[in-house]
Amino acid sequence: MAKNKNNQSVWKNRILKKNPTFFEKIGNSIDVDKRLFKEDIKVSMIHAEMLFKQKIISFKVKNKIIFGLNRIRNEIIKKKFVYNNKDEDIHMSIERRLFELIGEEAGYLHTARSRNDQVITDLKIWLKNNTKQIVKLLNFSIKIILEKAEKSVHVIMPGFTHLKNAQPISFSHYLLAYIEMFNRDKKRLNNNLDSLNENPLGVGALSGTSFKIDRLYTTKKLNFLKPSRNSIDTVADRDFVLDFLYAASTCSMHISRLAEELIIWNSDAFDLISLNDRIVTGSSIMPQKKNPDPLEFLRGKTGTIYGNLFSMLTILKGLPLSYYKDLQDDKKIIFDAFDNLSNSILLMNEVLKNFSANKTQMYELANKGFITATDLADYFVKELNYPFRKAYNITAKIVNYCEKKNKTFTTLTISELRKIEPKLSKDVTKIFDLKNSINSKKSFGGTSFDNIKKMIKYYKKELK
Repeated sequence: MAKNKNNQSVWKNRILKKNPTFFEKIGNSIDVDKRLFKEDIKVSMIHAEMLFKQKIISFKVKNKIIFGLNRIRNEIIKKKFVYNNKDEDIHMSIERRLFELIGEEAGYLHTARSRNDQVITDLKIWLKNNTKQIVKLLNFSIKIILEKAEKSVHVIMPGFTHLKNAQPISFSHYLLAYIEMFNRDKKRLNNNLDSLNENPLGVGALSGTSFKIDRLYTTKKLNFLKPSRNSIDTVADRDFVLDFLYAASTCSMHISRLAEELIIWNSDAFDLISLNDRIVTGSSIMPQKKNPDPLEFLRGKTGTIYGNLFSMLTILKGLPLSYYKDLQDDKKIIFDAFDNLSNSILLMNEVLKNFSANKTQMYELANKGFITATDLADYFVKELNYPFRKAYNITAKIVNYCEKKNKTFTTLTISELRKIEPKLSKDVTKIFDLKNSINSKKSFGGTSFDNIKKMIKYYKKELK
């Protein structure tokens, strides 16, 4: 094999005319995929070890290749490596440097492999490691939420449907709802690791190789569970990319929902929470303003992450088997989604640590809007044995009476209640107490204080 001199393409002897400069610029991905250098060097080292084990290359050649790759890795880490825009990607950049360091024997490294299987192997390893990193970040989010929930068990707030007061709940119960969401995100991400655990290395360009390679050896050394089964599908497959992007999109959506609620609750109209100065910004013209910009950033980044998913879906739609240049953008899309999601989780964690509930305002709002009406209807069913629909209609009449007389449930007298339902006893007024309402929701998953304490213990145990 000839040396890769003067940064010429490896296919220079086949493609005789020089490509236009702008073509090289468009086709170049070195600025994007150079963050795969550790994975690429690791894969190349294991590949070289396998070639030697299978007696495809000599011990001397293998050692020279390993020496050169180690030196390249150190150069990149120490920022002494020179990237050349004429190198199409990180793989060719490393190969060029390897030729410079050890000479023509560098050409043996690409025996029995193609960039097609090399790229996918690098990307899967990178995605495995960074998927685990996202899960770690989410575990930290859950830990922060648990700490806040443990201190807020007896903080009473209104639960909303249609952004209208619905039923009283514990603020902790609300917070724990997001633990459920983030746990599902973790499950999706961990499930993705299954498809990431198939080793692509060794399928070549699309049909496998005639060399007697050992794919089980590289599978074990690269910490995959098994080698992929079909060489064509392996090269064409980007389902694992879609799986990650979908999981990232769903996680980002959960973050956005949390951000939106905190924005609403922080508004002057609701005033249910306060944001520490660490997580607000000011106005260029209005001196009094403290704006929840970080929360708005989180809400906005969801659109960017959705865009990554739809971009990849669109690239794959109608794409024949097996490899095409269209797929070059997969790395840029994945890196962008990962960066935005990990930054969003880090920012969300700062928000979670730096907001506090306005307990008095929460309680006062919970006392508005006849929020214990359902409890009253349930009382009719349990104490008077009425069908629920009859109980519902009687309760609606009582609510209408209160609105007409400008009264709340707690200011109603027993005589007023008996005008609408004569069978009511004096103890009915206990139904209107917010704490009693919350503690009555003892069904599994309900908002009673005892339930919440049990769930906090469960989540803590699950985190360990």
